[in-house]
Amino acid sequence: MKLVVATKNMGKIREIKEILKDTDWEILSMKDVGINIDVVEDADTFEGNAIKKAQEIMKICNCVTLADDSGLVVEALNGEPGIYSARYSGENATDELNNQKLLKKMENQTNRNAKFVCAIALSYPDGTVKTVRGEFEGQIAYSPKGSGGFGYDVIFYLPQYGKTSAELEPELKNKISHRGMALKLLKGVVS
Repeated sequence: MKLVVATKNMGKIREIKEILKDTDWEILSMKDVGINIDVVEDADTFEGNAIKKAQEIMKICNCVTLADDSGLVVEALNGEPGIYSARYSGENATDELNNQKLLKKMENQTNRNAKFVCAIALSYPDGTVKTVRGEFEGQIAYSPKGSGGFGYDVIFYLPQYGKTSAELEPELKNKISHRGMALKLLKGVVS
C-alpha cells in the first residue's frame, strides 16, 4: 500500500520510515508525489491539525495519507508551546530559537514536567479518517544536550535514562517516543 506522509519535515519522514520499516507500506513524502504546498494548521488541537493536513493532501494525491501534529506540552507554562511548538518563537522560528525561548520562560520554574504529544491522522480516498495519539513524558532540561533528533529533543530530559531525547540512540528513541507510540497504535487500526 502506498502511504503519503503529509510533511516537509525530513526528520519526521526519517523517523516514520524507520518505525514503519517492518510494514508492507511504500512510504512516500510529499516531494515524492510532486506536492509542494503548505497546509495552514489552524485547528485548536493536535488531532484537528493532523486531520486537516491528512485530508487536504489526500485530496490532491488520492492516496492514503498520514499526517501528524506533534508538540511539546509544558506543565508549568499551562501547556505551552502546545500546538504552536514549531512556530513558538515566531514566524521565522527555528529549533534553536524555539529552545532558547522555552528555556528563558523556564528559568525560574521548579516544575520541569513536560510531555511530547503526537496525534496521527490517516485519511483514505473513501473519506474514512482514523486517528491515534501517543505521549512521551519527561522534563525540561536546564540546557541543551545531544545532537540527535530535532526540535525540542535537546532539552527534553528523560530521568529514567539520565539523558535528553537527543542523546538517545535513534532505535531506542523511536521505540519510546510520542511518534513511536502513535505509529505503533496506528499499525493496529490500519486496514
